[in-house]
Amino acid sequence: MPLPLHPLASTFSGWRRIVPTLVIATLAGWLAQTATLPLPWMIGPLFAIAGLRMGDLPLRPLPGGRQAGQWAIGTALGLYFSPAVLAELTEHAMLVTTVAFAALAVGFACAMFTRRFAGVDTPTAFFASLPGGASEMATLADRFGGAVDRIAAAHALRVMMVVSVVPIALSFSGVHGTDLYTPLIREVDMARLPLLVAAGLAGVALFRVLRIANGWVLGSLLGVALATGSGIELSALPAWMVNGGQLLIGCSLGCRFSREFFRAAPRFMAVAALSAVLSIVLCLALAALFAAATEVPLATLALAAAPGGVAEMCITAKVLQLGVPLVTVCHVLRVVVLTLGAQWTFGLFRRLVAA
Repeated sequence: MPLPLHPLASTFSGWRRIVPTLVIATLAGWLAQTATLPLPWMIGPLFAIAGLRMGDLPLRPLPGGRQAGQWAIGTALGLYFSPAVLAELTEHAMLVTTVAFAALAVGFACAMFTRRFAGVDTPTAFFASLPGGASEMATLADRFGGAVDRIAAAHALRVMMVVSVVPIALSFSGVHGTDLYTPLIREVDMARLPLLVAAGLAGVALFRVLRIANGWVLGSLLGVALATGSGIELSALPAWMVNGGQLLIGCSLGCRFSREFFRAAPRFMAVAALSAVLSIVLCLALAALFAAATEVPLATLALAAAPGGVAEMCITAKVLQLGVPLVTVCHVLRVVVLTLGAQWTFGLFRRLVAA
């Protein structure tokens, strides 16, 4: 029986994997930026790390890196919620609510597809297809006997596909730079920067105490948005911190993949990939419908309805300047609707497929 590693040796072994991961991710981000790809500091590291992990390279993300990245993105997004923007968002309350609840319908349709072709049980098919947070969906699925590992894998694949497809498609369609919203503060003020950091961390602390999911992105967003919406002048977040946040999230997403990731259940993962494509197509169709019924641009609604993660889709809106507050509110409400409505919708889904 091998002797356990000394704690110092274990720590050193961990950093031997973490440091190369960060170096590779930084180089990939720089190359993606040089190639003028959208979201270069997220997409570059994501593809580079995922590709190397598929080759069984023992890469490892920075511990707490995803949370730090989410905090940076949530903090930067909170600066958009000025009093004028909040007043204007109230005019779109019905649209925001409709977009959020439409996610349940999209997830329902994708769950029917997954159950039909993946050969998995009903809880696994449903919670793997609903476009909510991976941890929340896996936790709910566990109560009903779903395969948690497959559900987590399906969500990781979905987020990667959405992050890869949607920003690139929007960027190359020529819609960059149509946003009329701007952050309340656009310059970095070193004297007020600590206040910005404190506002973001206070929101995170509140979410942690209340045990609300997605606290690092939604909590920091709420903390800064409350200060900004009250007219308090803080500071912009330095660009390197926003880029670093994207890089850390890209590393975290990329490290979820490995050769065994697809070997474990190839049929299920193939169907999960097709289900992700179906969800993108359905969400785009809904966005086109909403755009025809309102004056909101299609590109903004495409991001607002996209079945990606909150942080990933909202930072896409920020980079492409596409209705950041509207996109952010839609995704925040979507998380709430999916988390609270998933259990009731699953009961309906189970009765329907059993009929």
